[in-house]
Amino acid sequence: MKKLILSLAVVAFAVTSCKSEKKVETKEEVKVEKKVENPINSYKVNVAESSIEWKGDKKVGDAHNGTINLEKGVFDVENGVVKAGEFVINMNTISSTDLEGKMKNNLDGHLKAPDFFDVAKYPTAKFEVASSELKEGKLEITGNLTIKDVTKSITIPATLTENGNDITLKSDKFNIDRTDFNVKYGSGKFFDNLKDKTINDLIELSFNLKAIK
Repeated sequence: MKKLILSLAVVAFAVTSCKSEKKVETKEEVKVEKKVENPINSYKVNVAESSIEWKGDKKVGDAHNGTINLEKGVFDVENGVVKAGEFVINMNTISSTDLEGKMKNNLDGHLKAPDFFDVAKYPTAKFEVASSELKEGKLEITGNLTIKDVTKSITIPATLTENGNDITLKSDKFNIDRTDFNVKYGSGKFFDNLKDKTINDLIELSFNLKAIK
């Protein structure tokens, strides 16, 4: 009986975990109708006070989390929505925050290596806003995300808070499928017999951007 209860609990946890994953769908690149027209009157991201966080894990075993620094960002806001914007991410700064010493250096080095994000060849990633709209109090930002040599459109749930000339643009946690962007290392979709070395295709991301006009 105890084994049955334990089995049911595991199944329930697995089902709940699947439902809680906020995977954003990647689609073909969309046309950007409007660019930031006058950067002087736009909101410029304070990269020192902004953060991008990530989390990845194996199918069985450890999860790791860390940060990536924004290199620059600028966007326009009109009536509470982001009308245009471009954000450049410095992939050389990808770093794990749950490890120390040799283990940290090994993981960070692998994430930057050619079989992962290949930062020597692709030092930056980019997100360019195509449109955004308010839905039930939540801002949904659609734009083109470029990682390595692939550009796909995604829609990110976020919250925009205005305080005079200061703005905070904060996303919900969301997942992207890394293999959609040609990051295939350790993926069960492309490699057989990985077993417990299989790495989850989903990477959890979130950002908290501080900006000022």
